[in-house]
Amino acid sequence: MKVVLTYGTYDLLHIGHINLLRRAKALGDYLIVGLSTDEFNAVKGKKAYHSFEERKILLEAIKYVDLIIEERSWEDKRKHIKEYNVDILVMGSDWEGKFDDLTDLCEVIYLPRTEGISTTKIKEDLKNA
Repeated sequence: MKVVLTYGTYDLLHIGHINLLRRAKALGDYLIVGLSTDEFNAVKGKKAYHSFEERKILLEAIKYVDLIIEERSWEDKRKHIKEYNVDILVMGSDWEGKFDDLTDLCEVIYLPRTEGISTTKIKEDLKNA
């Protein structure tokens, strides 16, 4: 069984998120999503509209997702790869090169983002509406 792992905040769920999850799942048999906690988002300078629990419920409803785990720190990626015997780490292309140090543990693939959509853009569009 090939295990794939990806991470994110997944706030204001949109087609870009679904595309990433669908394409990540297609790379293996089992998709784990590391969902950033509210506390870790604060460390990253992010504020999600939905709480961690709400974002988790939304992700659980997506057929591509097999397991959701908490991401509490940058170091969790290395720990989770080992703990869950991950074969492939998938990240969006906006993170290109940032996790190449994990190639000693698994394959790292950066998938292109969906053009024209992002949580930041949605927030800006709503603010300007």
